[in-house]
Amino acid sequence: MIKIGLVGYGKAGQAVASVLREDPRFELCWVARGSSAESIDDLPVVKLEADSFGAWLDAHPVDGIIDFSNPQAVLSYGEAVRQRGIMVVTAISGYPPETLDYIRDLGRDIRIMSSPNITLGINFLLLAAQILRRIAPFADVEIVEQHFRDKPEVSGTARRIAEVLDVDDERITSLRLGGIVGHHEVIFGFPYQTVRLIHDSIRREAFGTGAAFAIEQLSRCATGFYTQDKLLMRVIREELLLEETLSAAPAVSLDSSVPADRAPA
Repeated sequence: MIKIGLVGYGKAGQAVASVLREDPRFELCWVARGSSAESIDDLPVVKLEADSFGAWLDAHPVDGIIDFSNPQAVLSYGEAVRQRGIMVVTAISGYPPETLDYIRDLGRDIRIMSSPNITLGINFLLLAAQILRRIAPFADVEIVEQHFRDKPEVSGTARRIAEVLDVDDERITSLRLGGIVGHHEVIFGFPYQTVRLIHDSIRREAFGTGAAFAIEQLSRCATGFYTQDKLLMRVIREELLLEETLSAAPAVSLDSSVPADRAPA
């Protein structure tokens, strides 16, 4: 069982907590927040402060931390987890470049995964879009993202899609409508056809299943910096290698006394 500490307890953090508590592979041990509270659903809560967080980790040890808080939080816990070799999954979409550099530096000493959107569906979309972009680099590409009315910034996920497809951010169209959790669409325009790759987040629990996948995969990885699509590709590669190995295995005759290549048709 993997022991987890959760940083952040907003709407996404609460959904992640509910998924982790229902999964027998994990034990959710505590929650860290910017403001202190006595407890959350019988979970101990600590105020996230750099000066005291190391002592908290020593008193409440965990194998990994999942961060759904804000871009500043990693600066408060980063050195404490580095010193203790604790793996980290962070799903923050608004990291400034210098903080991303710091996160990559943490990857020299611990296993850390950082992606603005860790739902499995969006990362599968990301992989599929990269493959199609490589097959047809001449196709026009547009990205559409839709979110709830009060989301102010352009989706970090959409920016990530634009980055990996090597298209300008100007190709991103943003819409803010009602209570949409999250919609991302990549449109490939060919001369005589159109391909649309679409992902919709229906409930925030999708972030929880993505976080569970990421922390479980990190537990199998070497020290380093990872993204969710790279962890997903790791699983796909393993499946392809297994399929190749099984396909290459010699046929086995039902009659063990007859070599497979001489067995009757």
